[in-house]
Amino acid sequence: MIFNARGAYAIFKNELMRMFRTAFGSILSPVITTSLYLVVFGAAMSERVETDIGVPYGAFIVPGLLMLTLLSESTSNASFGIYMPKFTGAIYELLSAPVGVVETLIGFVGAAAVKSLILAAIILGTAALIVDYQIAYPLLAFGYILLVAATFSLLGFIIGLWANSFEKLQIIPLLVLMPLTFLGGTFYSIDVLPEPWRSVSLINPVVYLVNGLRWTFLGESDFPIALSFGMTMIFLLLCIGIIWWIFRTGWRLRD
Repeated sequence: MIFNARGAYAIFKNELMRMFRTAFGSILSPVITTSLYLVVFGAAMSERVETDIGVPYGAFIVPGLLMLTLLSESTSNASFGIYMPKFTGAIYELLSAPVGVVETLIGFVGAAAVKSLILAAIILGTAALIVDYQIAYPLLAFGYILLVAATFSLLGFIIGLWANSFEKLQIIPLLVLMPLTFLGGTFYSIDVLPEPWRSVSLINPVVYLVNGLRWTFLGESDFPIALSFGMTMIFLLLCIGIIWWIFRTGWRLRD
């Protein structure tokens, strides 16, 4: 099948424009929430809390807060984007159109990932006004943010296909991803945890994501970037495999 660039672009453009039509919920709300975290935990507590790697506490939590927003927003944007065509019945028009799996993913997942990148840029710009932080490896940070945004946009796409109600769209982001992120070293290094909590934290996959991004910002973290990158790539391939199976079998698409 010939790649339908126009179809992929039409889906991508429509999804991206939806973000600007709902700018308060898509952009302002997560930026305000993250800024409040930075003011309370970063600016207010920076002089009272010491880190074990010699950086201000405000700079230490910036990567964790950015990861918190990336995971939740990438997942939510992609899941809502594919769920709405299912809810309205427009999914059947999409399935009958000359648009394949690749074009569909580029449109929905690509738009969700781009939204997350725009949001990440705004958050980093806002954070610079509140706390003093540096990015040790800007290119690696951008690449890793892009990888995480794409991976969890794929996860959101799967959730959107799986969900059969608006309530189910929120189960994974709110009841799974957010607690895992808060317990994944967003506000602390897991090295400060006593046993057995430190060992328990190693089971949390978000720990490696937060520390991978922290490494690109600070040059130091609890785990090397290679481990975080490898685990993210494994999860990315797993999501791609699940989506391939869904389109091959028609599960949740033709029900």
